[in-house]
This record gives sequence, structure tokens and C-alpha cells, in this order.
Amino acid sequence: MIARKPNELVDLCLRLAKFKKENKELLTYLLFDSSDEDNYIAEVKEEIKSLFTEINFSHLYFVKKSLRKILRIINKHARYMNSKAAEASMRIFYCTLIAESGIPIEKNQVISNMYNGQKKKSIEVVQSMHEDLQYEFTKEIKKLP
Repeated sequence: MIARKPNELVDLCLRLAKFKKENKELLTYLLFDSSDEDNYIAEVKEEIKSLFTEINFSHLYFVKKSLRKILRIINKHARYMNSKAAEASMRIFYCTLIAESGIPIEKNQVISNMYNGQKKKSIEVVQSMHEDLQYEFTKEIKKLP
């Protein structure tokens, strides 16, 4: 591995930031938001909540598309944060919002699979965490239908 000078590293980061939107978002998170994870999680949850209010309930097709969009956002932020607790928190929040929204989960197999898949992923993430954190998240998961 080649040791780089600080100036070269800055140039590489700036070059990386020029291209994809995801690269820019990750750099923004690492530079500005990574120091205050709790606030960042709260902001992501607010974004998720606002997206839930924008869901078009006229047809289950639109509901499914909106839920997938929200799930992509959750996955993106979970990758950025690289924190099991944050990922579990966002996934449980997603499942809670689905349950509270009145979406007929049982009427559409795809929506049902998405909900159950996120619930299962939440359980898997929680099981890989420290025992003290497991207890709190497990209580939240048990509240889900």
C-alpha cells in the first residue's frame, strides 16, 4: 500500500466528490454528521416520516413503490452510519410506521414480504449487538404486529 501525503488525500477526496451523488452524501455524513449520530438518526427518521405522509393510498401499487423508495433511503443511511444500533432503530421505525399507517399488509404479498423482511432484518441486526442493547430493541420489535 502506498502512503499518501495529506495534500494528495485531499485531492483524491475532492475528485471522488465530483462524481456520484452517493459519494457526496457519504463525505457530507463523514465530515459533518458522524460526530452526532443521535441527531442524524432523528433527521433520517423525520425524513422517513415525511415520506410516509406523501404516500398515495389510492392504489396498493403506489404504496408499494413508495415503501420501496423509503427502504432504499434507509439502506443508504444504514450503510453510511455503519452502526448496528442505528440500522436497527431505523428499520424498527419503518415497520412501526407501516403498522400505524393502516396499510393493508395482508392484501398485497409484496408489501407483506417487505414488512416481514424488514422485521426479520431488524431481529438479525439486534441479535448481533451487545446484550444490553438487545434487550431494548427486542422490546420494540415485540410491539410490532
